[in-house]
Formats: sequence, C-alpha cells, structure tokens
Amino acid sequence: MRENNNPLISIIILNYNQLEVSVEFLESAKKLSYKNYEIIFVDNASKENPSNFVATNFPDVRLIVNETNLGFTGGNNVGIKAGKGDYFFIVNNDTEVTDNLLEKLLEPFQNDSSIGVVSPKIRYFHNPQIIQYAGFTEVNPFTGRNRAIGGKEIDVGQHDKPGYTSYAHGAAMLVKREVVDMVGMLPDEFFIYYEELDWSAHIRRAGYKIYYQPTALIYHKESITMGKESALKAYYHTRNRILFMRRNTSSFQFLCFTFFVIFFIIPKSTIKYVMSNQMTHLKNFFRGLLWNLKSPRYFSTSN
Repeated sequence: MRENNNPLISIIILNYNQLEVSVEFLESAKKLSYKNYEIIFVDNASKENPSNFVATNFPDVRLIVNETNLGFTGGNNVGIKAGKGDYFFIVNNDTEVTDNLLEKLLEPFQNDSSIGVVSPKIRYFHNPQIIQYAGFTEVNPFTGRNRAIGGKEIDVGQHDKPGYTSYAHGAAMLVKREVVDMVGMLPDEFFIYYEELDWSAHIRRAGYKIYYQPTALIYHKESITMGKESALKAYYHTRNRILFMRRNTSSFQFLCFTFFVIFFIIPKSTIKYVMSNQMTHLKNFFRGLLWNLKSPRYFSTSN
C-alpha cells in the first residue's frame, strides 16, 4: 500500500518519430532523486517501431505502441489509462529534468487540497537562462489571446514567487488522479494545440486550482524562435483557437470574438500568407475556420 507522503507518479512521455530525443529524456530521468515513479512511453505510430530498442535499453520503461497517430491528446490519454500512479506527470519528450523536480511539484498538493495541477518553471534547453513559462495569463474572452508569463525573459528571479495561475503548460504538468476521475482526460477534440488551456479551464470550473511552482525547474528543447509555422500548425492553431473559445466563453463573448475573427484575424492572416507566398498555409487557415462551421455540436461549456 502506497503512503500519502510517497505517492506513485506515472510519468507519461509521447514519442512520434523522435526516438533519439525521447531517449535523451529517459537518460535525463535517471537523475531524478524522487524514486517512486513509473515511466510510460507511448509511441504514436512512428515510422520505426521503438519496441526492441526500448525493451533492450530501458527494460523498466513500460512501452505502448499505438497503431495510429492519436495526437498529443489521444496519445497522452493512452498513457493516463495505463498509469497506476496517484499523479500523472504529462511531460514532453523534448525536455530534460532537474534532480528534485518531482519533489518540488508535489509540495503544493500537500499544502492545498484544492490544487489539481502543478506546472514547473520552464526554461529553454539551448538558452538555459531564458524563461519559456512562469504561468499563463487568462485568455482574453474577446480576442482569444493570452501569453506565457516571463516568456523570453532572462531569469533573474523575477518570477520566483509561486502561486495560482490560469493554465498549466502542456510541456510539463503534474495532475492529481482525482482530477482525471472528476473531469476526464485531455480533450480529444483538439488533437494538438490549445488542449492544455481547455483542460485547465474545465479543471478550474470543477473547483480545482492550477498552480505554478518556480522551485521546480525543467528545460525544454523547443526553439525560442520556433522557425516558420508549419502548414499543419496553421490549421490546428486556427481550428483550436476558435474551438477553445466556443467551449469556454459566453454567447456574448463569443459573438465579440467572431467579429474579431472576421474583421481582424482573417484579413491579417490572409495578407500574411499571400505576401509570404504560403498558399498551403492559407488553405489550411481557411480549413481551420470551416471545420468550426461544420462542427456545430461543440457548444460552450462555461458557466
């Protein structure tokens, strides 16, 4: 029987054609000082099946290979279903941990039973003094925009105060099992992008709080500049931004957002993609808009 002061944590990582990167995470996890954890490695139908490699080199890691790519949401949900932990640590495979990460993530739960999710401070792996995440601001109910607190700032301790925040970060979030039992798993409608914002919003409406823990630190290998937006990202960002607003705003707020889309987002994005000769991006942008018109069943769930 597990003791409350030493809960089991199910660490869930998702791999899609990035075995080398995922292996770097697994090597990084060996330095964790908290030892009561299991690692669930979910492969999202990569071109090369990693089964033999993982079984040979990481025999303690539980591997699940999906037959199709279920996206960030579906892939992690497979891991959640398989996890035996009191907590689920959903973490990107392109991160590297610090030794006391799990202990520090657990601390807020012990002090406040209303906390449902804790995210650490996230810095860029290749620019280790630059912050990526120190909490999130609330999504503006009329424009659908928000920002990562501390984003791209040099870390000199200005965001070292822990506290409640609007949303967890999908790259690293420790979730209490009780929350999953109450709210459900990641929203599969999103596939990728905006899913952690929507999940956080639902978790908060269920009465739980989201917490930012700066003493817990993780490094993310995502580039600061990100490079050019992919055509696929143009589709999912457009589609899911609108979907998020449909599910998390009032009728009046969504009406205002609709006008913002029509008179600002559509003209701006059209000009941007035409001027840069990114016609596939433009096509996918409009596909994202049309998806929402063809999917009327996703009504607002906000109070």
